[in-house]
Amino acid sequence: MPSAVIMAGGRGERFWPRSRIKMPKQFLSLVGGKTMLQLAVDRIEGLVGPADTYIVAGAEFREIILNQVPELPEDNIIIEPSGRDTAAAVGLAATVLGRKNPREVVAVLPADHYVRDVSRFREVLAGAAAAAEGGEEIVTLGIAPERPETGYGYICRGEECGVFAGVSAHRAVRFVEKPDYERALEYLAGGNYLWNSGIFVFRADLVDRLIKKHAPLLAEGLRKIGESLGTARYRETLEEVYSGLPRISFDYAVMERADNVLVIPCDFGWDDLGSWTALERYAARDEKGNVLEGEGVLLDAADTYVYSPGKKVAVVGVERLIIVDAGDCLLVCRKDRAGDLKQVVQALREKGYDDVL
Repeated sequence: MPSAVIMAGGRGERFWPRSRIKMPKQFLSLVGGKTMLQLAVDRIEGLVGPADTYIVAGAEFREIILNQVPELPEDNIIIEPSGRDTAAAVGLAATVLGRKNPREVVAVLPADHYVRDVSRFREVLAGAAAAAEGGEEIVTLGIAPERPETGYGYICRGEECGVFAGVSAHRAVRFVEKPDYERALEYLAGGNYLWNSGIFVFRADLVDRLIKKHAPLLAEGLRKIGESLGTARYRETLEEVYSGLPRISFDYAVMERADNVLVIPCDFGWDDLGSWTALERYAARDEKGNVLEGEGVLLDAADTYVYSPGKKVAVVGVERLIIVDAGDCLLVCRKDRAGDLKQVVQALREKGYDDVL
């Protein structure tokens, strides 16, 4: 079975005020009782053991990770000195694992996703690992869309290329950026477009070759880091080189440019959990569509989400709001502006409220 690399470096700004710089959303319990990181580790149980599980994150999260995943070997935390987007993070992980075994099959999994059908997820991941084992194809998972989603990228699937461990894989024809609503409706009706999950499975030596071909500046930096692995100068080299790596996504740097990409259509109940509004899909609603996480009353309110575990709350005469009480901060936001929380965080920073970020 493959090694697993769990990407846990995001800042989680869209879940402010619960998420903070020192405690982003991947380390919070948002759905299912456990933290998002713990759920990500649980999903690969039985496929990948702790010794073959790696987590990519900043050094400031090291103790949090070891506390939440105590079975993880300390050396399996791959430290990012700074955030340089997913191409650098995936490349660093592939470099570290490739030095141990160039033919290692690696599954890259974001820490902040939610999956309803974990058994089906494991079956698909095993199929993806089998498809990637030959070292000729890089494999990604595409989610069968459930709605005309404008917040996700899409993958157009082509002809079926084979069945691997009982799982059908197709040629990825093209990647599409986040569409407008009309185009998303077309993709939903057409049936051959899948949501881009951001989950990748590949052999380490293949990704090394693809980065050299499609992202030579990134490849040169990773080469310097790789040459220092296992030496006394590794930490210093990593610090010096990593901050200068191109800030680019793995999708754009490699996936959209490679011609040997397979996509596996998936139906295991996947969600990106990218904003407060996404949580409503997994919470109990009253007859007017309200969600109350905490205690209190909602009078003449409709389609409103309230998170207030520490205080009893009364909400009267409002609709389509998000209200989040995090103790020291209160968020009140129209649902159609939930995607603007990054701007809120920036505005608070400019006002000097760094103590609440």
